[in-house]
Amino acid sequence: MKPRARMGVVVAIAVAIYVANQSAHHRGQEKDQVAASATVASPAAATKVTPSKPATWKLGTVTLTACQLGQPNSGLSTAAWCTMFPVPENRADPHSRTIKLKLALLRSSAQVPSKDMLVFLAGGPGQAATDSAGAIAAMLEPLRAHRDVLLLDQRGTGGSNGLSCKPSDVAAAPDDENSFDADKMRAAAADCMKQLASHADPRFYTTTIAAQDLEDVRKALGSPQFDLIGVSYGTRMAQQYLMRYPDAVRSVVLDSVVPNSLALGEDFARNLDDALKAQFARCTAEPACRKQFGDPDQTLYQLRDALRANPHEVSFRDPQSYQTVKRVLNENSLASVVRMFAYTPATAALLPLSIDAAAHGDVGPLLGQAKILSGDLSELMGSGMQYSVICSEDADLLTPRPQDAETILGTHMIDALKAVCSVWPKGTRPADFHQPLKTDKPMLLLAGQYDPVTPPRYADEVAKGLPNARVLMLKGQAHSVMSAGCTPELVQHFVEKLEPKTLDASCLDRLQPTPIFIDFNGATP
Repeated sequence: MKPRARMGVVVAIAVAIYVANQSAHHRGQEKDQVAASATVASPAAATKVTPSKPATWKLGTVTLTACQLGQPNSGLSTAAWCTMFPVPENRADPHSRTIKLKLALLRSSAQVPSKDMLVFLAGGPGQAATDSAGAIAAMLEPLRAHRDVLLLDQRGTGGSNGLSCKPSDVAAAPDDENSFDADKMRAAAADCMKQLASHADPRFYTTTIAAQDLEDVRKALGSPQFDLIGVSYGTRMAQQYLMRYPDAVRSVVLDSVVPNSLALGEDFARNLDDALKAQFARCTAEPACRKQFGDPDQTLYQLRDALRANPHEVSFRDPQSYQTVKRVLNENSLASVVRMFAYTPATAALLPLSIDAAAHGDVGPLLGQAKILSGDLSELMGSGMQYSVICSEDADLLTPRPQDAETILGTHMIDALKAVCSVWPKGTRPADFHQPLKTDKPMLLLAGQYDPVTPPRYADEVAKGLPNARVLMLKGQAHSVMSAGCTPELVQHFVEKLEPKTLDASCLDRLQPTPIFIDFNGATP
């Protein structure tokens, strides 16, 4: 699907972009590496080689096998214990087909781990939790000394009957115009539905049903209490699970918070605009940056207006394959790329430089970096899992926002969601689904100062119903902040002590925004 056809349906990318510092000496590695052992005959022994049986681990009623979880687009892998967990697709029908969920545990190095278990809830909607195994293992290493970590690919993602679709011929048609084509969006969604029909009913891939899956897994593992750690859309999953199974939860960490009351997509245009303006204000406040780029916000809108009037094909060198790549650049693909840049402090620091270069005819820095961030612009397409969640839980609550028309994202987000959801099958939504969370469970809420998707005001809103919670706003950070600075240590102390109000978070004062790049050698000394 070309950038225009999909730009509006890309929601908060759940991927927690962590600093994947994967050590080869994690505590407990020796235990996990049993899976790699095999009986190999010596030269003097018989020639027949008998491989050893895979190591297994029984927890509750679940038998897990030692495994390696691969990291996407990488040769790296993480030692874990895995199994496939069967659940009914339609929980209201005893004769429903059975689907299998990919379940993995990162095992604690303790001989007798704590009875509570850490649970990572991935974002998106659409990210597979097991894809983040390496980053999660590194980030939660201090807590893994005494606790196991559960990674469950939510139904419709990764290895859990994924609802992924190949781009249709309609969606892949040349995209050299700026106009929004609702018919094209509907046709692409209908094609995706046809691809899924043989193995999935999209009505049954909602947050509520996924929460039931997670509870079934908990019981099968021996009913441990959960320490939930949710990122972006995963914070919605955490809140919904807590609302329905409060006794199953010991503590909650919400990173880049999505309020229950929010209809996903309703103010993404505003949030991106606010984040960009705040980031660009840093440039205009620095003499060297202002001298080099003037007002980056103004330049961005001038570039947008030029592309609105004249969308055209551009060429740039792929920074990974070094091949020349051609893309249609228009106002909507520009908005998608800029939004991607805004997700992390490091890439946001490149925006003034990249926008200025594009405005002067060199799109390589902007589109080349986007290629690295996304693998390919085609990967921006919303998955069937995203459609199932948003169409069932949010789309009917989205209302037109004419005030967004002149922002970088414009109104395409809502327009596209409305078009897709007019044909996409919808599941049921509980009457209390969008009610604000109210609980006295210990909770830690994390927010990035420049988050373009889930700004700090969202965390403040959720915290109003949480008397035993604490909001930490991380200076200079953007979306998905749990790996920034000393935050992993703060999460460790919170989970161990369950005292958010008295948590000493002064170490966060050392966090600073990434200096803005003046040229490709870096920032001003």
